[in-house]
Amino acid sequence: MSLTQLTQNFPPLHTPTDKRGYDYDLVIVGGGIVGLTTAAALKDSGLKVLLIEARVASVSVAKGQAYAVHLLSAQIFQGIGIWSKILPNIAKYNQVRLSDADYPDVVQFQTTDLGTPELGYVAEHQALLEPLQEFVQSCDHVTYLCPAEVVNTEYGQDKVIINVNIAGENRQICSKLLVAADGARSPIRQAAGIKTKGWKYWQSCIVAFVKPEKPHNQTAYEKFWTSGPFAILPLPGNRCRIVWTAPHEEAKALCALDDEQFLAQLSQRFGQQMGKLELLGDRFIFQVQLMQSDRYVLPRLALVGDAAHNCHPVGGQGLNLGIRDAAALAQVLETAHKAGEDIGNIQILKTYERWRKKENLTILGFTDLLDRVFSNNFLPVVIVRRLGLGILQRVPMVKIFALKLMIGLKGKTPALAKR
Repeated sequence: MSLTQLTQNFPPLHTPTDKRGYDYDLVIVGGGIVGLTTAAALKDSGLKVLLIEARVASVSVAKGQAYAVHLLSAQIFQGIGIWSKILPNIAKYNQVRLSDADYPDVVQFQTTDLGTPELGYVAEHQALLEPLQEFVQSCDHVTYLCPAEVVNTEYGQDKVIINVNIAGENRQICSKLLVAADGARSPIRQAAGIKTKGWKYWQSCIVAFVKPEKPHNQTAYEKFWTSGPFAILPLPGNRCRIVWTAPHEEAKALCALDDEQFLAQLSQRFGQQMGKLELLGDRFIFQVQLMQSDRYVLPRLALVGDAAHNCHPVGGQGLNLGIRDAAALAQVLETAHKAGEDIGNIQILKTYERWRKKENLTILGFTDLLDRVFSNNFLPVVIVRRLGLGILQRVPMVKIFALKLMIGLKGKTPALAKR
């Protein structure tokens, strides 16, 4: 279905399609991976969903990013019924090597630690976004509206009114619930007056694709340096995604180097285990921040993904937290709807908030602690962290606990992941 068809099929202005006056049961603002996952997770809920995305789909798909996809996220996608479309275009990793700069002790997480065929996956942005877009557009109960922009929102006792601009025409939509999946600077969250706590780190991240001379052997690396973590993620075609964290000025200086100079610096940080490196495409830089919203819900409003929280990229947690948010919210809403309850009621929405806010805060705190403990050269801290690495490598119970925490298997598991 084309975007033009989507717009033409949109209900007329002020003509509710529900006898109670609702155009939709819920409206999701933000057609990124988390917003699409929320809509897809509601496929069997019986709820009528509108998904609004401001950018043309082809522009969104072109976004040059890659993500670690944890086992729990894979299980959620499998429960939705989309994993078979994603898996052929992503890479598996069956080993994670964790090290502290040039310290010789290396913690190795392997599939035998969990008894699973792999430890996780790495996916480029389009490898997740395109299948989700296609899946959602095939769902009878979901209207996917793109491009369209939310102008403003009005919250009432029993409904929320969303004013949307579509090709220069303003339309008004009536819904029981608004779900904000519109990113870290969420206009929906800000307009609702929800405050956030957190800080910007002293670090920025450089991200780039490289092709090594030797096979990456489905191994992911997390190397901690005093300037910040350095991650190597395997991708299909024997490519790798690097995430290089450094203080702002150092990161800017690295990005200002020409390709040959940058590769020389990168090879020193990367190591010689994969031979000579080839830089593929452009480098990108972004500042790192930690953020937790004071509330994830208000009457008729729920936040998911980056609209609710941000964390340090160490461990590749960010997107995975958002996918868990989507599955948890979908489960709460579906249960409420099938019981005949109002999905926009604050008591229903607080069930979702109690579930996800505490779990997200645990991971935010964990990633912050990792970065602060390893991104310094204060001798007592160096001694303690290297002692901790030794315990992690040699005490199986501690090692398995840490691994399960990092890949999302220590919290409450959404029903979708059990299917």
